[in-house]
This record gives sequence, structure tokens and C-alpha cells, in this order.
Amino acid sequence: MVRLTILGSGSSGNCAVISTEHTTLLLDAGLSAKQICLRLEACGFALDRLDGILLTHEHQDHTGGIEVLSRKRSIPLFCTALTQETLVGSLGFKKAPPWRVMSTGAAFDFQDLRIESFPVPHDAVDPVGFVIADEDSRLGVLSDVGFVTNLIKDRLKNSDSLFIEANYDTQLLENDTKRPWSTKQRISSRHGHLSNEQAAELVREVAHPGLSHVVLGHLSDDCNDPAVACRYVRQALDSAGAQEARVLCAERHKPTPTIEVVRRRRATTVSFCFAPVEENGQLALL
Repeated sequence: MVRLTILGSGSSGNCAVISTEHTTLLLDAGLSAKQICLRLEACGFALDRLDGILLTHEHQDHTGGIEVLSRKRSIPLFCTALTQETLVGSLGFKKAPPWRVMSTGAAFDFQDLRIESFPVPHDAVDPVGFVIADEDSRLGVLSDVGFVTNLIKDRLKNSDSLFIEANYDTQLLENDTKRPWSTKQRISSRHGHLSNEQAAELVREVAHPGLSHVVLGHLSDDCNDPAVACRYVRQALDSAGAQEARVLCAERHKPTPTIEVVRRRRATTVSFCFAPVEENGQLALL
């Protein structure tokens, strides 16, 4: 059974744990290494037991803790070749980590997981989303994307749970006085981020009666409201006949309750964890 534990998600940093009985992976590492270790421990995990880190793209809020984590322990980094090249040039690793290079759009088996990446539109060198599955459950992951392509919808269909971006509320972004117009334009562009409305429309198109959870991530601290984001997605789920699916927003400053990415035919279990608030190998592709 795949489980999702979000250590923190927001515009300032993103990091989650994908775990099964046999495998533990970080999904991005955009928090500080200190916070990642503290929150891992609070949720019953440990840095020494990580099997790898899956990277969606190279931006700081998804990779900020990688260099220090790599100094603490040699952890395999799964990413595309272009993302690897960019990170090698920007992070200045004191010791080269063990890279596991993925081909965008290809699937590979890692221990008891089948992992498939797919391309997404964002202003990064080679950003990807993921479908992560075992024999019992299928998790769709979509972070940092400017608009929803047909390929994205196709890959996320039949997911048992979704972890997707809902970065901003359109009205709050328009009314924001701290961001210059150019930044607002970048956020709402076709290579920026998803609004609540766009996230809800995606959910409406891929939802099905067996969908268990929709977890919303990467919410802007001042240009979004978790209650508003959840309301948009709740309405989309209800209109798509997925009334039993649970909607929640990932926390920014502490871990979010762990979910089991279950099919609706199985029982859903939610556990809790608490954390203090502070701030070149090639895969065999199948």
C-alpha cells in the first residue's frame, strides 16, 4: 500500500514522503535539511532509511535541502538528465551524489514501486509529474504546472489519490500589492502555476467514484486560502460523482496527516504526526 506523508508544501518549500512496507522515498527536498530531518523523525521516518529522492524539477523550493542531505548521507537522486545537469552546475556538491537518471515519459520499477514520469509545462528545464503505484494503489502527483495538458489528464486518470498543485486564487493574486505585474504574469502564465479554478477543473475531468483523496499542495501563503481552494475542488468532485473523496490542503510549516493511497474498495486509514514549527547512473527503463 502506497502512503503519502507531506512534510511541508508551499511557495517557500516542498517535500513529501512516499512510502510502502518496503520502500521510502522523498518527493522533492525543498525544505532545509534540518527541517527535513526533524519532520522525518516526527513522522516515524529517518534519513538513514531513505531509499532515494524523486525530483520534479530543479527550482530551489523543491531542491533546497539536497546538497546538505547529500553530505549527511549518500542518497540516490532520481531526476531527468537536464535536471541533473542544472543541479550539478548550481548546487556545487562537495561529494557527487548517486544519480539515477530518468527518461521523461518512461516508467521504471524500483523495489516494490512502479514509477512513471510525464512532462508538464513550467518554467524549468525538464519538469515532470509522477504516477507512483504498487500492486494495491496508484498515486498521481502534479506540482508546478502552468496549464493542464491532455497528456496530464490521461496520466492522472484512474489514480486512487491525487497530490496536485492549487497555487493561487485568481482574485487574491490580482489584488496583491506586494508582487509586481511581471511576477503576477509569470505565476498565471502557461508556464507558471495552477489556480484554484484550474486545479478544480482538472479534478473534475479525472475524478471517478473510487477516488479516495485529493491533497492540494503548493498553496501561496498570501494569494490563496485553503478553505477557498478546498471549496472549489469539493464542488468539482461532487459534480463528477466522487462525493466520497476527501479533500485536504497540505500544511506549510508542519507535516500533514499521512494518507493511505487506497482504492475505495479498501478501508482508508489516516495517521498523524507532529513536528516543531521552525524554520551518473542510468536506470533500466521498461
